[in-house]
Amino acid sequence: MASYKVLIKTSAAKELEAVEPRAARARIVSRIQSLAQTPRPHGSHKLAGDAERYRIRQGAYRIVYSVDDERRIVEVVKIGHRREVYR
Repeated sequence: MASYKVLIKTSAAKELEAVEPRAARARIVSRIQSLAQTPRPHGSHKLAGDAERYRIRQGAYRIVYSVDDERRIVEVVKIGHRREVYR
């Protein structure tokens, strides 16, 4: 299976830098990297209202991303704590 290219929006990168503690940030980065092989892993949920937007959980944090199957691109749109990410 060919892998997808993972892109992270600038705003999502800033949100990732703000995640504390550092161990949680490392787990989130690992989870994002795994999206290159499996863009819709077990536990991912399609968000209502958006054509190709999904979310995955990593502890108390959520990673919101979109998938473009034609161009084989996964774009991370938002990263945040579960109480704030959907606002």
